[in-house]
Amino acid sequence: MEPAAETQEVLAELQRLRTAIPLLSGSLVAGTDGYVLAHDTPGVEPESVAALTATALGVAVRMAEATGRGDFGELLVRGESGCIASYPAGSSAVLTLLAEDPIDVDALHFEGRRASALIGELIDAAAHRATCPAPSVPSPRQLPPQSGPLPPRT
Repeated sequence: MEPAAETQEVLAELQRLRTAIPLLSGSLVAGTDGYVLAHDTPGVEPESVAALTATALGVAVRMAEATGRGDFGELLVRGESGCIASYPAGSSAVLTLLAEDPIDVDALHFEGRRASALIGELIDAAAHRATCPAPSVPSPRQLPPQSGPLPPRT
């Protein structure tokens, strides 16, 4: 699958989240470095949210480690009119969901965890293919010459 196809699959998953979570107002996938990978964030600047997500992720990871709570699992920030939830998406990305009140946080977490696992698989598979391309098949001109007659076909 080409990277563009993975991006389309990630965008399709972000759009699916819109129908699965009625009060979801936006979602984005960012690299842990703060760059936007995909987004569905009307009315919100995705680059700023991605950068802030990476910063919050760094703090959350350090807090979990420093307090002996294990690996980062999720981050929930509540505001006056809604919340922001972030979930790890594979080894190098994070899914952030923006929701309005009165959001069902359990439903948000259920869908967020499920979506982040799927998105993480897509992103990790694309990264793996980018670093480990399929071996090329040599053309007949690149093959060493045959020595001696070919064996008879049976």
